[in-house]
Amino acid sequence: MHKHHSALGLATALRPVQPVTLIRPHAAQRAARFFGEKFPGKSLYAVKANPSPELIALLWDSGITHFDVASLAEVKLVRENAPDATLCFMHPVKAEEAIREAYADHGVRTFSLDSMDELDKIVRATDGATDLTLCVRLRVSSEHSKLSLASKFGADPSEVRELLIATRQVADALGICFHVGSQAMTPSAYVEALERVRAAIVSSGVTVDVIDVGGGFPSVYPGMEPPALEAYFDAIARAYESLPVSYSSELWCEPGRALCAEYSSLIVRVEKRRGDELYINDGAYGALFDAAHVGWRFPVALLREEASDTRNMAFSFYGPTCDDMDHMAGPFLLPADIQAGDYIEIGMLGAYGCAMRTGFNGFTNGATHEVSDAPMATLYGEDADEALSARVVKL
Repeated sequence: MHKHHSALGLATALRPVQPVTLIRPHAAQRAARFFGEKFPGKSLYAVKANPSPELIALLWDSGITHFDVASLAEVKLVRENAPDATLCFMHPVKAEEAIREAYADHGVRTFSLDSMDELDKIVRATDGATDLTLCVRLRVSSEHSKLSLASKFGADPSEVRELLIATRQVADALGICFHVGSQAMTPSAYVEALERVRAAIVSSGVTVDVIDVGGGFPSVYPGMEPPALEAYFDAIARAYESLPVSYSSELWCEPGRALCAEYSSLIVRVEKRRGDELYINDGAYGALFDAAHVGWRFPVALLREEASDTRNMAFSFYGPTCDDMDHMAGPFLLPADIQAGDYIEIGMLGAYGCAMRTGFNGFTNGATHEVSDAPMATLYGEDADEALSARVVKL
């Protein structure tokens, strides 16, 4: 893997024909240290956000010792790249065979569930094991988040009491978990969810050993500038400390996007311009799935040796495939004189960019290069405000 100082330097020197993934290990290391030092509990990396083997090993080396896995393939991936990590199988609906192999062959002892059927499945698959940490997932609101995770998983309030009591009877450690949705824009999302946790504990009368507030911690995107992460941590800590839980209970979280978004960006080339539409060489079936399918806006910058002196204007993107759905509406603000042959850096793609990539129509990613410059936006460190104002363009 080649190393360069900056995206501009790479584009100028190499003039790549294929899209190029840029990785910034220092950004992921900084995010991992931030969570390790400031979150008032244990942080589990949600592997689904970016399953890069290099990133998994990097996070382990940076102090992330626990990983949230959602499939047997993710279990094996983390075992291969962080062999001593603690794995938590937090998908609430799993194949019985996957539970059995995860427990017997890979040392997984933590599982989530949201129904009596899943509890029975876990007990069967582990042959009634007595060393399990079982986390009952509650259904909570996603109203404060940009992407909802409120409809698919989570025990209904009418089911929670019975499920907690039954799980307590077979679990060595009982947990309660939830997910407020992706890109939560206010700490209130967690405070309100923890009130539901309180109600569940009071109604069931069980002793709870783990409170897992899940993921949803935000990153910075155009039009989405959340409060400082410390505000989330402080609100969670206050709400957690007031819960009626075991004196030795643990507080967990499952950051995905927040740990890896700044890790990676993408260089694309403009192949054609049609008015305010730019045809680029990556798109909806590549790293820009979210831009196409959920209207996510990413920070963009023109990579040109001589800076443009024209005003910015709003563009949409078309990707390289033959599919009309390969369209990213944006708006993406770029200089009005942009043209075919120009290069664009698209930032904050460490979360879900590489994870969603396909090879549809034969279009795949090109090379991966390491760069040492700052990510296009950040919520970490003293330079967070400066980086945000300098790199993220607002409407």
